[in-house]
Amino acid sequence: MRRTSNQSTAARRRIVWIGLLIIWSLSGCRQPTYQAANLPAEYHAKVVEDLELFDFSRLSVVSVSNEMIDVGDVLDVTVTSVSDEGRIEAPVRVGEDGMALVPPIGMVRLAGLEFTEAEQAIAAEAIRLQLYRHPFVTVSMKRQRVNQVTVIGPVEEPGVYQLPRGQSSLLAALVKSGGLTPEATPNIRIRRPGRLLPGSALPGRGGPGSGGPNVASGNSISLAGYTMPVSQPARTFEVNLIDAGARSTGGMNLEDGDVVMVMKQDSNPIHVIGLVRKPGQFEITPSKPLYVLDALALAGGRTLQVADKVLVTRRTGTEARPVVIEVSVKEAKHDGKANLRLAPGDLVSVEETPATVIVDTLRSFLRIGVNPLTAF
Repeated sequence: MRRTSNQSTAARRRIVWIGLLIIWSLSGCRQPTYQAANLPAEYHAKVVEDLELFDFSRLSVVSVSNEMIDVGDVLDVTVTSVSDEGRIEAPVRVGEDGMALVPPIGMVRLAGLEFTEAEQAIAAEAIRLQLYRHPFVTVSMKRQRVNQVTVIGPVEEPGVYQLPRGQSSLLAALVKSGGLTPEATPNIRIRRPGRLLPGSALPGRGGPGSGGPNVASGNSISLAGYTMPVSQPARTFEVNLIDAGARSTGGMNLEDGDVVMVMKQDSNPIHVIGLVRKPGQFEITPSKPLYVLDALALAGGRTLQVADKVLVTRRTGTEARPVVIEVSVKEAKHDGKANLRLAPGDLVSVEETPATVIVDTLRSFLRIGVNPLTAF
């Protein structure tokens, strides 16, 4: 019978606890909380669009013709006359300034021209220099310059890819890498490395006022040795695929050396504790929103139906302390605004209240009164 006596003592202690809890609840000394139905916008869970439904074709950009000549391209150029005298065949590289050295004609601007336009430009320069009366020129692509782009993050095949310079779009890079995985978000970070540009001389080795040797060339002065390139600092671009697709401009073009980093979803699970049958942690994915009532169902439901008060503790990143949001289960069942959408890392706690303590105590009394011999 000692065990039955101990249970009675425990029940009396619960009654004392009920009294103290009621006094505390009426005193008003509770932590300030927000109501789910009236939660300020800055504390709402961020909505991440489902990329499975996104139309990636909206990222397409205007492509450049395959016959468009660009800097860095290597061309096969043939110059001849009707009599086939003085026939010249040579590979020609287009420099960074868009000019190409075409023997025996000299420098001709070819960047930005298509093959037929380049042939006309070379022929016109040959006639101007009186090298040929009726030159016949052919231009074809020997080796097209490519951009080397690195794709990392949650994509099917991260790696380094070579893209034709005229078709180096963000969409092309994502397609080359096999597309996004389910862990990807619409947020893309593109890091563009610093560029080396022709510029000032290396201090102490030439240049105005340095005392070093200089070589005059036309209207400019260059070093007899080498020049110190002027560095253009690295830059970072943030792109949201959903926003880019919604704009009429679509996606963006990439440059040589760009690093495309696809951002990964926040994998912080939610935790459900308190008066639930199966407390624990549960994964949450932005593409499948999870609400308070869903979390309670995953935790096996409430142990007491009168347990109506749920507190959600959320870290926003903008507040020093977590934000506490109160949800009423009863209200959540009848009002969608009261059924709070959860964010990764949320702590969901089904709280004890005076009502839950009273019901639990009565249940204990009933168990003891109906079958006191169960203690043995």
